[in-house]
Amino acid sequence: MLEKNLATQLRQLLDNLKRPVELLTTVEADATDATTRETLELCAEIAEMSELVTAREAEGDERAQRTPSFTIRAADDHAAAVTFSGLPMGHEFTSLVLALLNIGGHPSKAAAATIEQVRNIRGEHHFETFFSQSCQNCPDVVQALDLMATLNPGITHTAIDGSAFPDEADERGVMAVPTVFLDGEDFGSGRMTLEEIVERIDDDAAQAAADRLSEADPYEVLVLGGGPAGATAAIYAARKGIRTGLVAERMGGQVNDTMSIENLSGTSHTEGPQLSAALERHVNDYEVDLVKSQVAIGVTTAGTEGGHHSVEFASGATLRTRSLVIATGASWRTMGVPGEEEYRNKGVTFCPHCDGPLFKGKRVAVIGGGNSGVEAAIDLAGIVGHVTVLEFMDSMRADQVLQDKLRSLPNVDIVLGAATQEVVGDGSRVTGLRYELRETGEAQQLDLEGVFVQIGLVPNSAFLKDSGIELTDRGEVVIDERGATNVPGVFAAGDVATTPYKQIVVAFGSGSTASLSAFDHLIRTSAPSQGDAEDTAARTKVVDADAEPTDVADTADASS
Repeated sequence: MLEKNLATQLRQLLDNLKRPVELLTTVEADATDATTRETLELCAEIAEMSELVTAREAEGDERAQRTPSFTIRAADDHAAAVTFSGLPMGHEFTSLVLALLNIGGHPSKAAAATIEQVRNIRGEHHFETFFSQSCQNCPDVVQALDLMATLNPGITHTAIDGSAFPDEADERGVMAVPTVFLDGEDFGSGRMTLEEIVERIDDDAAQAAADRLSEADPYEVLVLGGGPAGATAAIYAARKGIRTGLVAERMGGQVNDTMSIENLSGTSHTEGPQLSAALERHVNDYEVDLVKSQVAIGVTTAGTEGGHHSVEFASGATLRTRSLVIATGASWRTMGVPGEEEYRNKGVTFCPHCDGPLFKGKRVAVIGGGNSGVEAAIDLAGIVGHVTVLEFMDSMRADQVLQDKLRSLPNVDIVLGAATQEVVGDGSRVTGLRYELRETGEAQQLDLEGVFVQIGLVPNSAFLKDSGIELTDRGEVVIDERGATNVPGVFAAGDVATTPYKQIVVAFGSGSTASLSAFDHLIRTSAPSQGDAEDTAARTKVVDADAEPTDVADTADASS
């Protein structure tokens, strides 16, 4: 079943197993569907690759809730187990490999403190995650929960391919992936890190993590954001041998949402998740304190007299630093119409690659006629029943080659000069969309099940509102050619700044520029004394604790 290269790689990885592993299949005896057949073939093929892996049909209480499914468990410790319902292929193949290795005794690369927190979680917690094989965000969530189930006998996890169980996904209102349920109740949708999940179910862990951060010594360079700009800034700073911190909810930021990257010099082709993983590995090659799952809500600058800048986080933690590099990127722009927030992840979505398979055969709309919107519509047209593209302007902004491809598709309609007015739903999911024709003012309504919003990005800078750092009307951080802001010792890079051309390669360059400028600032200024640090708060602005939290790693350095 597996391609030759993939099978060879897996066979080599299974050499790392330390203890016997069982694959228990749960299938209907007379089932002939492709998913059942491929599930049995996959388990049998894996079992042939290692003497430490066996495959057999589950019996009695061993059987999983859904068919077809298979459970991976340690032969000598049945408490360590995870279940896949449907096939973990595509982006989820890595989750399958890691589950085999972790249950087989190969040590996880997660932080030792986090592993200990997972082991100490009390009570029973039964997780279920709906994923799609084309979703780039899903593996992070699936792998985190699989690891938790491996480490703690009170935690179970079942990863469910939504396309293999469409009726259940529909019944449970799953309209975006990953969607996680805890003990049958909605736990959350979208990307979540291991640390974030642990803190959500263990209040003591969250408070302990915040306390540890606040007690940390001041940094010489603190970088906010883990995308190309932020990662590059941290690498350049650490290479100078100075104390460096990097705060990122997820490494790579929105690069994780990019399917194909073909304009990165020296790299003919890569995918977002691969580039994100490479960035994290590169950062970890140096002495960088990598802090995840923290959301910045305010910055207090040190003023012109020197001292430490400080960053406050939603967890209550505060970090101090002599110089600050802001590389928090951008996030999806919303339509700002009634019903949009109410039905987010209930039909309103922003990722056609992740959520498209959940709308198979259904009617959807794509909002936006730029390259991103047209590319999304083209991809969706091969999955859904019908696509309507709504463009606010009187002409499409996408490249002509994309427009020609879109217009050639039989199940696509294009409406120009359309102003979206409202997302309509029945209280639990989207049922339609109201818009107005700008030229005539005529009201229109579409009956549909999904709305894919593709109208650009907005800088993640709300947490800087009262910091004294200059922003443009659009919320971009104003910088000069050196990446410097109007506040001494504060720099910015990437999509959050006034850097032209929001591209990955540009973000790399702007991140290095900001970091080198921060180092230049440090060697030209003296370090604050302890007294100076204590007086800083009296000289500077108060953090706005009510500011809208921003994802400090949501960089939008996506190739377009």
